[in-house]
Amino acid sequence: MESVPIRCPACRRDHAYSTPVYPCPCGAPTAPPVLRGAPVVPITHRTWNDDWVTVRCRDCGRLDQWPQPELCCPCGTVLRIPVRPVTAHDDTAAPGDGPRSARPSHIPLPRTAPPPRSAFRPRPIRTARDAVAGAALYLKWLGYHDVVQPAERSPARIDLRATGLIAQVDATTRSTALRDVECLWLHALTASARSVFFSLAGYAKDAEARADGLGIPLFTMELTGTPQPVNAPADELISTGA
Repeated sequence: MESVPIRCPACRRDHAYSTPVYPCPCGAPTAPPVLRGAPVVPITHRTWNDDWVTVRCRDCGRLDQWPQPELCCPCGTVLRIPVRPVTAHDDTAAPGDGPRSARPSHIPLPRTAPPPRSAFRPRPIRTARDAVAGAALYLKWLGYHDVVQPAERSPARIDLRATGLIAQVDATTRSTALRDVECLWLHALTASARSVFFSLAGYAKDAEARADGLGIPLFTMELTGTPQPVNAPADELISTGA
């Protein structure tokens, strides 16, 4: 990734900054496009919305939310790096790359040949631990045979882990919030793993919308112990399995 010159307005120190690269769900490396020549802004107060930017994948055209680029200067000032905003007619392809056709943000996987699988046998949910155990049983049924539950819940609130997957189970009586979904996605991004969310009380509308955009399968947990898919990524996970 090409670096851009950044000067700290507090100490006047010069930096060569390269934006971090993240994998788009299509597999292509994606990085927020830095707005060259725009002044950097010291961060004195954080808001959740300011920590995210919309980025278009150069390969598939998908729009996703990625962490706002930042640089921590040795003088102690944290700088927000301006990013070129995405417009309706934006094309991030470099000159000479040729035209790119528009594609839908979500393409369901084929469901004509689901993997052979016996009927799921749920266990009733009476406690929060039952909810986590029920989610683990369901993930094993989907094909994640090595799913484990950590002895103690991590600060990241990851309840279940398997090869290439992390999952969170919200057993509270409140609807799962947008921040919970985004935090799980960030932890999965760091671990290069898929994320799955289970909730007893369902999800806030903005949390569902963000999960759809990020491709996170959402399930609600019935007290009978049977998870129910909430969005299209959850339907696809049921269809394809691990």
